Amino acid sequence: MKKEYEERVAKAVDYFMQGYGCCQSVVCAFSDLYGLDLTMSKRIAAGFGGGVGRMRMMCGAVSGIVMLVGLDCGQTEGNDREGKSACYKVVQQLLSRSIEDNGSLICAELLGIKGPVPLGNYVASERTKEYYKLRPCAAKVESAARIFAEYLSEK
Repeated sequence: MKKEYEERVAKAVDYFMQGYGCCQSVVCAFSDLYGLDLTMSKRIAAGFGGGVGRMRMMCGAVSGIVMLVGLDCGQTEGNDREGKSACYKVVQQLLSRSIEDNGSLICAELLGIKGPVPLGNYVASERTKEYYKLRPCAAKVESAARIFAEYLSEK
């Protein structure tokens, strides 16, 4: 992989360690490639943290991959079935890779949360040393950023 992409993977992890969400971290590391400024990137990706609004559904880092694929090859015409299909193919390929590497796309499963996640639990966790020790999120951010970087390298 190109050194530039390795640096972007490290940048994604650094964003996460600064307190940004998983999706924000992955998207921000690559968004300049698509003319998207950092502030807008952070805002667009903000709601996907915690498995979408802290509902522990699809992993935010994985959501970041999906957003980046849309920026990279998403169709721009509503009735462009071929374009949609091409984008969906890339999304499925990269998410399949994420499943292979991480075992799941679901935040709750990645965190080892059993049973339903109650709604109303929307307060973001405080980022402490203990938080970073207990959560696999930095590794999931790194994995997602690496998967996207490898996709770019192979294009």
